[in-house]
Amino acid sequence: MSLASYVHANVDTVKPVRVALIGCGGRGSYLAGVFQSQPGVSLTWVCDVDTARLQRGKKLARGTVQASNDIRKVLADKTLDACIVATPDHWHAPAAILACEAGKHVYVEKPCSHNVREGRLLVESARRNKRVVQHGTQVRSTPMMIEAVGLLEKGIIGDVKVSKAWNIQRRGNIGKGKPGTPPATLDYDNWVGPAEFIPYQANRTHSGWHWWYHFG
Repeated sequence: MSLASYVHANVDTVKPVRVALIGCGGRGSYLAGVFQSQPGVSLTWVCDVDTARLQRGKKLARGTVQASNDIRKVLADKTLDACIVATPDHWHAPAAILACEAGKHVYVEKPCSHNVREGRLLVESARRNKRVVQHGTQVRSTPMMIEAVGLLEKGIIGDVKVSKAWNIQRRGNIGKGKPGTPPATLDYDNWVGPAEFIPYQANRTHSGWHWWYHFG
């Protein structure tokens, strides 16, 4: 069962599906709009360890919203139904597991985990707590991919010996940086969170984190 079907199944209930956004960067901002476009969904919490982004996140809500830079405070809200996890990659599985353990359903962006072990722990947590966890591998939902899988299942394609994929997106150069002091708005210790701690460097955090094994 996907979060979308969960939402539509609850449209006629007395209260809306109350959702928290964990991570108010570019992807989180987009998903906030997508979720709120669904009938019966209300964005009631936003969370980010950078208070500057947190303030921007508050403006994404179409109704009354609470904000915190601490995911634990968000998940303690008993009225919350589900979480959108749109953090840097290294926080995906830990945040999703915390949400499941708190009794929340989860939409977690890709990759669902930073390594195989974390992914297995997330599956175990979702099953143990009987939570819906949807992994945001959007391409798998495209008509082209669904058709290809259908052809494979019917035996039309035959045995697959080799599969090739490529990505032609080009990211800008993040440049060379040096360790420094985090901006006053950023709780860097919590930003690193479950990853191995390394000193703050401007091109390792927002957007630049994709290029660092610790985080991307």
